[in-house]
Amino acid sequence: MFSKTAQYYDIIYSFKDYQAETNRIVDIITREKRSIGNRLLDVACGTGLHLDYLSKYFEVEGLDLDEEMLSYARQRNPGTVFHHGDMTDFDLGVGFDVVICLFSSIGYVKTAERLRRAIMGMARHLVPGGVLIVEPWLTPENWHPGTVHAKLIDEPDLKIARINTSYVDGSLSYFDMHYLIGTPDGTDHYVERHELGLFTVEEMITAFEMAGLEVTYDQDGLMGRGLYIGRR
Repeated sequence: MFSKTAQYYDIIYSFKDYQAETNRIVDIITREKRSIGNRLLDVACGTGLHLDYLSKYFEVEGLDLDEEMLSYARQRNPGTVFHHGDMTDFDLGVGFDVVICLFSSIGYVKTAERLRRAIMGMARHLVPGGVLIVEPWLTPENWHPGTVHAKLIDEPDLKIARINTSYVDGSLSYFDMHYLIGTPDGTDHYVERHELGLFTVEEMITAFEMAGLEVTYDQDGLMGRGLYIGRR
C-alpha cells in the first residue's frame, strides 16, 4: 500500500508524539498486566517508531503486511525480529505478554467478521495474564463523508502536498490520498486508496469478548480515537 510513499511516512506523521504515547502505553501495561514476562508484539508496526521507544521497556517484535514499511522498521530497529504477515491470519508459534495494534490500523480489516478474526488471533498470542491494546479507527458517527483534508510538508529539499476527500459506502470509509512530492530530482504524483471499516464501540467490545478477553474501553485513548484494553 505504501510502496511509493513509505520513505515519507515518518515526516508526514511527525505531529505524533511517540514518546508521550509510549509513556501512556507503558502506564497501561504496568497497571493491567499480570504475567511475569516482558515480551511485546506490535501488530501493524509500520516503520517501527513505537517499537523504537518501547524497546527500552520490553523485548519487542513487530508484524506488518507491507514489506516496504517493514524495510524501514528493520533499518530503525536493527536486531529486532520483524514478521511479514496479515493481522487477520498470523501464527508466530510463541506467546507474548503484550500485544498492541495502534494508530487505527485495525480499521484496515474492513469487515466485522475480519475484525473478530484479527482480535482472536492477537488474543491467541497472549500468555495468561497478558494484555491486548488496540487503538481503533473512527466510529460511524465520527466519520464525515464529503469533507476535504490537506497536509503540507515544506522543507528546503522536500515539498509534499497530500489531499483527500472522505467517502463512505455502508460501514466502509474510503479515500484516495493524492500526493504531490517535490525533491531536487523532480516532482511526482502518487495516489493511494485507503479503505477502513467503521466499527461501533459495541462491535469492538464484542470482538474482544468473543476472543475470551475482559475488555475496558478508554474513550480518549492516545489521540482522541479511543483505546480498547483486553486482559487474558
